[in-house]
Amino acid sequence: MPDQHRQFYAQLPFLVLGALDAVGQPWATLISGEPGFAQAPDAQTLRVMTQPAASDPLAGALVAGAPVGLLGLEPSTRRRNRVNGTITQSDGAGFVLHVAQSFGNCPQYIRKREVLAGDSQASTSQPVAEPPAHTLDDEAQSIIASADTFFVATYFASDAPDGAPDAAAGGTTRATHLNGGADVSHRGGKPGFVRIDDARTLTWPEFRGNAYFNTLGNLLANLRAGLLFADFSTGDLLHLAGHAEILWDDEAQTGFVGAQRLVRFHVNEMRRVRGALPTRWRYDEVSPTLARTGDWFSGPIADAGAPV
Repeated sequence: MPDQHRQFYAQLPFLVLGALDAVGQPWATLISGEPGFAQAPDAQTLRVMTQPAASDPLAGALVAGAPVGLLGLEPSTRRRNRVNGTITQSDGAGFVLHVAQSFGNCPQYIRKREVLAGDSQASTSQPVAEPPAHTLDDEAQSIIASADTFFVATYFASDAPDGAPDAAAGGTTRATHLNGGADVSHRGGKPGFVRIDDARTLTWPEFRGNAYFNTLGNLLANLRAGLLFADFSTGDLLHLAGHAEILWDDEAQTGFVGAQRLVRFHVNEMRRVRGALPTRWRYDEVSPTLARTGDWFSGPIADAGAPV
């Protein structure tokens, strides 16, 4: 990690985390603490002084040897950096990550947010996890339909059978942690850029980014993925587990301005955690990059009668 990244992580009140559960399913979540809860004592080490809460899909998953992807995002400045690696130490107080990859991302597609006045990291209530479901209820669909941001966790292991478990068939093959890695990435767009095709299917456009192709490269090898939608006004988190397909040549993509391709996500499991975020955020300035992108409600896609 360059020095500026080491300093950046130390000033953040939360990190986006991507990792695997016991059966190799990637999940994305948020972990938080007072600024300074993440520290980089040297260029290849990141110490994180927290663990996912008991209500989180990744509770108990961050053990030694586990691959982890972390995204540092500062909503007030739209600055973001990513670090991927393997956990070398873990206990109830936190974990230590040995850094394998460290890289910055541009601020494209990120909407600015500010912490609500008077809010603090202190939370007076514990997060409440609702029972898992296999379809998106009306509330979940409403959150997704209005979202301008979500996060996607992926994983690749070169020595996993055929590159991945058969998620389409509900497979539960345990993913190996050798010669692979976890990653978590941000996706942003105009509110509604994630289309709800039905109660178990989402589609979103892939815009031009930093040309790393971490997410798409992992999905080519392992179709499993985890999505996270955050309701920044209530503190609720919506976690989705499933599998994705990249629509490289779908003719519908030409109807979404700015899209280079589409991704379709099939939901296998939904988990909602109420009050998981200790702070509340308000909308601020929209990313100027979004002016060059379209929506699902106009152009050839809508004219062709595709679902909106």
